[in-house]
Amino acid sequence: MKVATLNINSINARLPLLLDYIKSTKPDIILLQEIKTEYNSFPFFEINALGYDAKVLGQKGYNGVAVISKKPVKVLNENLPNFEDTQARYLEVLYDDVVVSSVYMPNGNPLGSEKFDYKLKFMDAFYEHAKKLLIENEKVILGGDFNVILSSSDVYDENEFKDNALYAEDVRQKLTALKYLGYYDAFKLLHQNDVGYTYWNYAAAAFERDMGLRIDYVLCSALMAEKLKGCEVDRALRTTEKPSDHTALVAVFEE
Repeated sequence: MKVATLNINSINARLPLLLDYIKSTKPDIILLQEIKTEYNSFPFFEINALGYDAKVLGQKGYNGVAVISKKPVKVLNENLPNFEDTQARYLEVLYDDVVVSSVYMPNGNPLGSEKFDYKLKFMDAFYEHAKKLLIENEKVILGGDFNVILSSSDVYDENEFKDNALYAEDVRQKLTALKYLGYYDAFKLLHQNDVGYTYWNYAAAAFERDMGLRIDYVLCSALMAEKLKGCEVDRALRTTEKPSDHTALVAVFEE
């Protein structure tokens, strides 16, 4: 089972990129974030034409998450349970017997603002739900743009992010706490000492200079970690015409 996660940065602006990616790589599941469109403007026809199903939690002009899959899936949760939210940031489905979620965590900048408070509250609610998922399910995959730089090895220069919500100590602690619950970072399981940047700013030739961040993750339960066969950053997407500022992170699990 091949699972890709990608912050698309507007699906309608980058639909040709997405369709080409689906046709060339044929993932079983694609987790999208920042689709930036409402349900009625989502390109269902084009995606269905490739033989894929799509579940969408949209929002006009901002945020928005989707799950695109080869097999029909059942929606389990739109938004985090027990967390009142006007922003579309979490979509959870059942793919065969695997719970799969597309996650778009808040950016949180600037520090000390209402946006940062919202990020912390979202992460707390996410933690509680992720904990419940592990209690109730052996097979869980949480993928998406987490907007968290976990360590100095996950950023080109940590000094540039000392006062950034992506690298705040309490934010890093909250994401690390998921590992103590029993979630595994798929990329680091197989690439403990490798750089795995998934985001490069559009400015200052950041991609060409490899001034990147690792803020996109695939987290999985213990049973799915045992089934993990590969996890790679597909940098090729960032070299295409009119790319997203993120690229795809792809994990492959044994069926």
